[in-house]
Amino acid sequence: MVKVIVVGGGWAGSAAALAAAKAGAQVMLLERTDLLLGTGLVGGIFRNNGRYTAAEEAIAMGGGDLFIAMDANTRHKGVAFPGHNHASLYDVTTMEPLVKKVLQNYGIEVRTKSRVTDVVKCGKKLQAVTLDNGEIIKGDVFVDATGSAGPMGNCLKYGNGCAMCILRCPSFGPRVSVTAKADVKELMGQKADGSFGALSGSCKINKDSLSQELRDRLNREGVAVLPVPPRLVKNGSLGKKACSQYAIADYAANLVLLDTGHAKLMTSFFPLEDLRAIPGLEAARYEDPYAGGVGNSVRYLGIAPCDNSLKVDGVDNLFCGGEKSGILVGHTEAIVTGLLAGHNAVRCCLDMQYLELPRELATGDFIAFVHERMHQPDGMKMRYTFSGSVYFERMKQLALYSVNRAEISARVAKAGLLDVYNRCLV
Repeated sequence: MVKVIVVGGGWAGSAAALAAAKAGAQVMLLERTDLLLGTGLVGGIFRNNGRYTAAEEAIAMGGGDLFIAMDANTRHKGVAFPGHNHASLYDVTTMEPLVKKVLQNYGIEVRTKSRVTDVVKCGKKLQAVTLDNGEIIKGDVFVDATGSAGPMGNCLKYGNGCAMCILRCPSFGPRVSVTAKADVKELMGQKADGSFGALSGSCKINKDSLSQELRDRLNREGVAVLPVPPRLVKNGSLGKKACSQYAIADYAANLVLLDTGHAKLMTSFFPLEDLRAIPGLEAARYEDPYAGGVGNSVRYLGIAPCDNSLKVDGVDNLFCGGEKSGILVGHTEAIVTGLLAGHNAVRCCLDMQYLELPRELATGDFIAFVHERMHQPDGMKMRYTFSGSVYFERMKQLALYSVNRAEISARVAKAGLLDVYNRCLV
């Protein structure tokens, strides 16, 4: 039996575990905290712009379980907000148990409160990972889905200190990169000014702390756009955001709120006294991060060098997904890379040729494009996503963007990849 160890239970790690299990492996998923999904616990946006295309490609390839779970847990569909169309908003307060059940239904052993602190390596191969309690867990192949944020020292050095975000480093211990522990030199993303990292792109406000009128609007429409008084406009914050698709003027001139169970505020942080000066927000209270008036978590500080199969350079049996695999933004992006990493992890054990998604598919072109751009001047200052900025424009230029399910499925079929993630390889 092929044994796959996935480290990190965010969207990428969950997708990697799912793909590996579908390919016939015995899978263990190790998550540092007591909840899966990582930043997905405060995310909620999917199917907006080119993410619709990417999600439908994954579904056609047989890796749609997580998107189907999102669809089933959606509060609003077809939402439009500045720069974005046909978005769906899943409920962040109820999403995690659904995902955990999906994984367990595939026989995946999900272990929470299991923080990896080191690896056992022989030559160019990993043999095991070590937990903070000293337990050694052996595997045939490993997937690093530990993300690129934390520990607290990085948030202090490159941000405003610990903002008490959903990653909860003080409670569950800091993130430890499997790639770094395997002696692979990681890459670091940059802000527009050249400093390292980028601030998480949004905050959560407790919806009950909003005015009744604003709550009703969010519950009814899913979105509210509130003009910011000129004296409170903070143009300088846009270049610091991880989510470049929201780093446009509309997000400085307005506060964009989305209903994802809480009220998702599309800015990295906003001083509480200024927030409460805006009508409807007079009693506003941050839900995540708790210090959302002064800062947010810092990301893109530990990216693995990897190829387009998502195998990590220099280690024969280590793959990566999500933000670990490139400067990419979003849960859809995490899922599609996680699926590929988990699937190829099984191929690795069977001495099969690794799957690289063709550039005729948006997901294949995306992975290849991101890796190319990261090695170009200023390429580490950009963030890439199906939903906006540089890559969405490319999608449209290459006619890869579509919201026609039949057309997307036909494209996957033409590439010979229909249901590829549903095929048992073992």
